[in-house]
Amino acid sequence: MQRDDMILVSVDDHVVEPPGLFDRHLPARFKDRAPKIVKSAAGDDLWVFEGQKLPNIGLNAVVGRPPEEYGVEPTSYDQMRPGCYDVDARVADMNANGVLASMCFASFPSFAGKLWAGCQDREVALAMLRAYNDWHVDEWCGAHPGRFIPLGQVPLWDPKLAADEVRRLARQGCHAIAFLDNPTVMQLPSIHDPHWHPLWDACSDEGTVVCIHIGAGKGMVFSSMDAPVDVMITCSPISIFECAADLVFSPFLRRYPKLKFALSEGGIGWIPYFLDRIDYVFEHHHQWTYQDFGGKRPSEIFREHMLTCFIDDPVGVGLRHKVGLETICWECDYPHSDSTWPEAPERLWKSLEGVPDAEIDAITHANALREFRFDPFAAMGGRDACRVGALRAQAKDVDLSLIRGAGGKAPTEGDPRPVTAGDITRQLATALDG
Repeated sequence: MQRDDMILVSVDDHVVEPPGLFDRHLPARFKDRAPKIVKSAAGDDLWVFEGQKLPNIGLNAVVGRPPEEYGVEPTSYDQMRPGCYDVDARVADMNANGVLASMCFASFPSFAGKLWAGCQDREVALAMLRAYNDWHVDEWCGAHPGRFIPLGQVPLWDPKLAADEVRRLARQGCHAIAFLDNPTVMQLPSIHDPHWHPLWDACSDEGTVVCIHIGAGKGMVFSSMDAPVDVMITCSPISIFECAADLVFSPFLRRYPKLKFALSEGGIGWIPYFLDRIDYVFEHHHQWTYQDFGGKRPSEIFREHMLTCFIDDPVGVGLRHKVGLETICWECDYPHSDSTWPEAPERLWKSLEGVPDAEIDAITHANALREFRFDPFAAMGGRDACRVGALRAQAKDVDLSLIRGAGGKAPTEGDPRPVTAGDITRQLATALDG
């Protein structure tokens, strides 16, 4: 296989929601309660819902900017590549990157829809969530068949309503939902609580994958306000380690043998150690902790129930058989600051040196298409039209020049010390107060 022969399916990208999101899918009696875009005094575009200001933070939409202009300031649409929020432009950017299909997490409602769960009027919250899901499935994913794997949100405040939404989405061809890495941060029952069984019942019945994005519940975690922000960026992927342990050791997975979880944007290089560690803990402690996996090892449970993904992880690819080849997917993370756009094939190909073709196919698309019950090939006119080279051939007119001067000024410009967590926290607070 050559680089341009790959078929790339990204299981973790993001959409910056366009202003007209709620126009078509919200019942008339709720339209005056819908989130709206307002322009701040500083010229930033902010969503406002129930009195909350919800900016798109700079690092979430810096694709196409030079790295020296990255930052965390709130942004306006005219500072971004149109592919962040315009679905036609997004597909053009996917073509330029040789990416066939993409699964897109939400932005302003949070990755897992925490915004709706915080709304006191539950009727309004449910209407907004369902309208968002209908926009995502019908307009974002439906605009270009075969190019987007739909990803829904569920009413986190009511597991029975969440189950109903899983089943409603499944009827629309959506077999993935976003969930929290730790529900207790929202004063909800932990994942170990039978409270969630109606949701797991529905996901198991419908073959719906539960996608847990890093930070979906806890958000950005800083070791201290004095810590360089590099610490948070470095540690964010492996923060999913704790969630993975919660899932593996929780008895509910044994109740649902077909239930699948995706650890989104967590990387894979840490997983061999994690698997060794959970097996070691089980062997040394199960006699008094009363863990019982029915004759299996915890590492087997992980591989049966988990999907993983990576952006650029040569160590993890080298250890793929220790990770579990059947669990590994790939991601681009467009338009976030970690994204490899528009050079994803080049970056990935370096990591795949020496990997057999069948294993490349598993990692780049086959595992994702199987688990998310997604078949793009008929819509695209066959597999050959889905390869990196064929997609890039359609994108010769896509402008890949860098966007300069669009914002992202560092809060300590001219100061030789590293930017700290406190710097960016204060910068964001000042922007929102304005």
